[in-house]
Amino acid sequence: MARYTEAVCRLCRREGQKLFLKGDKCYTDKCAMVTRAKVPGQHGDGRSKTSEYGLQLREKQKTKRYYGVLEKQFRSYYEMAERRPGQTGQNLLSILETRLDNVVYRLGFAMSRAEARQLITHGHFTVNGRKVNIPSYLVKPGMVIALKESSRDLEKIKASVEANAFRQPPKWLEYDAQNLVAKVTAVPERDDIDLPIEEHLIVELYSK
Repeated sequence: MARYTEAVCRLCRREGQKLFLKGDKCYTDKCAMVTRAKVPGQHGDGRSKTSEYGLQLREKQKTKRYYGVLEKQFRSYYEMAERRPGQTGQNLLSILETRLDNVVYRLGFAMSRAEARQLITHGHFTVNGRKVNIPSYLVKPGMVIALKESSRDLEKIKASVEANAFRQPPKWLEYDAQNLVAKVTAVPERDDIDLPIEEHLIVELYSK
């Protein structure tokens, strides 16, 4: 499984906004966007006008980094979104939202999508009663995601669930907090996705 292994705080600084890639650290004064907000590199203090292509590229990069997806897989999702009826940009975000690692994060089992990927890879979750250890697994309406019984006493998961108790899961997920089980009730709509993404810029970039 290909993944980004460098310092993720540099990614937030490059995009000029918090991408919440480090979990609870992003909510503290130790966040790199608080201590060192400039763009990384020796020209980070320089100012230059961003071209139309530059804006489109940055929006694509930002979206990839939010969801922890590399270019080849992101392009595959875009092509999948093109084949679906409706608006390609909204379809793309809907596909990204239904990745299992994002679902685990949205439910509050992990403090970041990266942490969610690790938990899934270690086999802590089931889908329709069967263990799934593929973070990119795409869930569909009717599927049931659950934390394995043997994993419910893990301190990391218990701490995340407690810390995220205030977080409301998206309306396309029906969550039973007492039994740590969730059901996918619908395909995510654009209004269900709270990330500041301008998906039309990604479509314009790939349409060239």
